[in-house]
Amino acid sequence: METKNEIKKIVKNKYAEIAEKKSGSCCSSKQKIVDYTMFQDDYSNFEGYVKDADMGLGCGVPTEHANIKLGDTVLDLGCGAGNDVFVARTFVGKTGKVIGIDMTEEMISKANRNKEKLGLENVEFKLGEIEQLPIEKEVIDVVLSNCVLNLVPDKNAAFSEIFRVLKSGAHFCISDIVIDGDLPEGLKKSAEMYAGCVSGALQKDEYLKIIEQNGFKNVEIKKTKVIELPESLLSEFINDEEIIRFKNSKTGIFSITVVGYK
Repeated sequence: METKNEIKKIVKNKYAEIAEKKSGSCCSSKQKIVDYTMFQDDYSNFEGYVKDADMGLGCGVPTEHANIKLGDTVLDLGCGAGNDVFVARTFVGKTGKVIGIDMTEEMISKANRNKEKLGLENVEFKLGEIEQLPIEKEVIDVVLSNCVLNLVPDKNAAFSEIFRVLKSGAHFCISDIVIDGDLPEGLKKSAEMYAGCVSGALQKDEYLKIIEQNGFKNVEIKKTKVIELPESLLSEFINDEEIIRFKNSKTGIFSITVVGYK
């Protein structure tokens, strides 16, 4: 199994590669193509949507359930090219602010180019890691994240940091991938699938337990969506017999949108 630093390097390189591609929806490694847009929800009807910022890498629409208000300061973790940031900005208005954090320089550069095209003043993009956020304590009203936290090796540290930066009574709204049941070993061990959010995902109960252990109250899953992995993708990582067992098992891969309050 990869170490935490190796996993971060894999993810960082993967998303740098995506940022530099025109389409951004797929990435390749050793001639294998994995289309990560299979997880995403459609953003195109949302106010503030910017096509150039939509890399097709999300697995939900956290802004839909985030209860963002005018004047709020919002933090988006793993902001990519700014998709959720630009949508969230329409909720906070001119008196609020939205900050995007990403550990990939290429994504931050792309996000800043999008910001400049739009001429926005109350949007900021910062280079940083979720386990050590470059944000002061208790200054954020709402934390967002979209299909990113299961890429973070130390999820306990991630939720600890989310708790630290939120104001008292403030909340997060996160869309993420979770597992119910045991994944085949080939998927668990695959770095390719880790960057695709699958082998990095926790069991749903464990995910919720980490949230509560870090002090969050009124934790609630607002939306659940089944993620169906196509056989053509599974065959890249497990054999035919394992595919049959996996499909006949009670193992499920889900996108959940969850909220929790400090």
